[in-house]
Amino acid sequence: MSDVVTGEAVVVEVRVAQLPSRAAALLIDIAVQLATLFGASFVVGALVFTADEALTTMIYIALTVLVLVGYPVIFETLSRGRSLGKLALGLRVVSDDGSPERFRQALFRGLAGVLEFWTLSGAPALISSLISEKGKRLGDIFAGTIVISERGPRQYGPPLEMPPQLAAWAATLELSRLPEGIATTARQYLTRWHDLSPAVQHEMGARIATEMSAFVSPPPPPGVPPFAYLTAVLAERRRRDHARLALQAGTRQPPAPAMPMPYPPQPHQQTQPSHQQAPPPYQQPQPPHPYPAQPHQRAPHPPRPQQPTPGPMPASQPPATAPGPTSGGFVPPA
Repeated sequence: MSDVVTGEAVVVEVRVAQLPSRAAALLIDIAVQLATLFGASFVVGALVFTADEALTTMIYIALTVLVLVGYPVIFETLSRGRSLGKLALGLRVVSDDGSPERFRQALFRGLAGVLEFWTLSGAPALISSLISEKGKRLGDIFAGTIVISERGPRQYGPPLEMPPQLAAWAATLELSRLPEGIATTARQYLTRWHDLSPAVQHEMGARIATEMSAFVSPPPPPGVPPFAYLTAVLAERRRRDHARLALQAGTRQPPAPAMPMPYPPQPHQQTQPSHQQAPPPYQQPQPPHPYPAQPHQRAPHPPRPQQPTPGPMPASQPPATAPGPTSGGFVPPA
């Protein structure tokens, strides 16, 4: 693994291609080039058998340069850093800052490859790759490129499962300000956690957790280790991403309304007194009046047995002279 600093000053960890895989990709490319060169030479020899010797020599030289130099340059430029051999082995040529390989860099690599592989039998490339920290051959040094592996070994790090003790806290997190770079760094740290020594595990985890806590709120409960904190944040972030994608894909149940009614429309509850503090929103508006604290005591009230419970008082009895010892009974609207 090697760190690559991008043009935006972001450190990205990449997997540098190993020498055996690069050698196998080179052998595939050389086999393709030799087969193309021999086939093209046979076709050219059959077509220009009547031409003079100078023209035939010129055609063979141009064909050789086109195959030896043009093959890697054209393939790596059009495929963004991959020849047929690199495509088969899962390798790619990128710039030192992680950007895709450009035509100028592919041309430098192709010209240097003629000297390294075809003239000196690959000895300079082998020595340079062994000395260089990132396995660069002379063409990579001149062009400012690096060969990386896109088919790294399967990561066996711990799965991003939400710790049960932090599930309630993680549901309240504000994750909209969390940068993607810090999340990627935390994910890579979690996947490589088993390969690190205990001291490095704690030091690196504390550093990444400190950086993440500057963008995530509220802070974790006291005593939470960095590993558990990072796991909880990433697991909650993944859960919300899946929920958002499911919502966008239309997998939400259609019967569920956007704003469900707080009370079901049950007509029999409209004629019965409610024990709730606030009346349901679907009832008819009534003028403010003092309601008895215990509505079930209205029916057996001894002084007013002749009056119906929900109905208004008779017109012959004014509200001001209504009998009854209890103050605060039902007062009909004027």
